[in-house]
Amino acid sequence: MIAEKDLQHIAAHCRPVWEQLRGKTILVTGGTGFFGKWMLESFAYANETMALNATMLVLSRDPDRFVAAHPQLGKACFRYVQGEITSFEVPDGPVDLIVHAATDMSGYGQMQQATRLYDSIVDGTRRVLDLAKERGTSSVLHTGSGAVYGTQPPGLTHINEDYKGAPDLYTAGAAYGEGKRVAELMANIYYHNHGVPSKIARCFAFIGPYIPMDGSFAAGNFIKAATEGKDIVIAGDGTPYRSYLYAADLTIWLWHILLRGENVRPYNVGSDEEVTIEELARLIAAQSATGQTQVQVLTPRGNQPAQRYVPSVQRAKE
Repeated sequence: MIAEKDLQHIAAHCRPVWEQLRGKTILVTGGTGFFGKWMLESFAYANETMALNATMLVLSRDPDRFVAAHPQLGKACFRYVQGEITSFEVPDGPVDLIVHAATDMSGYGQMQQATRLYDSIVDGTRRVLDLAKERGTSSVLHTGSGAVYGTQPPGLTHINEDYKGAPDLYTAGAAYGEGKRVAELMANIYYHNHGVPSKIARCFAFIGPYIPMDGSFAAGNFIKAATEGKDIVIAGDGTPYRSYLYAADLTIWLWHILLRGENVRPYNVGSDEEVTIEELARLIAAQSATGQTQVQVLTPRGNQPAQRYVPSVQRAKE
């Protein structure tokens, strides 16, 4: 559950744009994920505090199970739609806005799962765009990824939206980055051919409540170890640079891009304050439950330049 102070922080920045939700119906795919839960809880807060009389449709494979686990998201402003991202059906009626945040990251980086991951991204995006075309949706937000840029050159400290790099097609993780690239291409095609208005958020790394703590996200794994009083173990050398935007600020950015962003003009979403993986681990270890958590770096540092995954966010700021 999101803290009241975080919801108040989001509201302080979003009230003017939230006025555009008044009486509207918003569809959210991926509503049961990290991004989705923040969008749902902030929407419920806006709906109640501003009396927006808005409705949010939430796509879920198992709505009953989700609401049982998150009873605060069982409010009357939510209507759950059971289905898969590639083939879901929405009841008749308006779909004024769409937040497309569905990406199943299970199996990420595993070649045997690459086809399933790629198809879910591309076919899911096509289903969302077809629905937006059918219902005359006024804005579709696509939560894309900085993975579309491929490997960030060592000499480039902050990557911007005009960088023309791409994923290495012969790596196990390419299906995700290339799938997100094709999803952006489809959004651009539907905009120019069918007038479907799409906003693109190229998302980087984030931290905060609801972050997965049992997957491929270093920050979540570090937090899990610290809360359990265990040591944080870094398999690599700890030198890669990342940056982390707090989830409440992520939510503010996503609402603004959905409601104020330019069509098919990508925006990097993230922090431009860099931190190495080892520095992050030590910051988290310092907040551990027992105060005894240590950081173990298993791989000695080499002579290669440190890897980077840090955005320039100047476009969004402007």
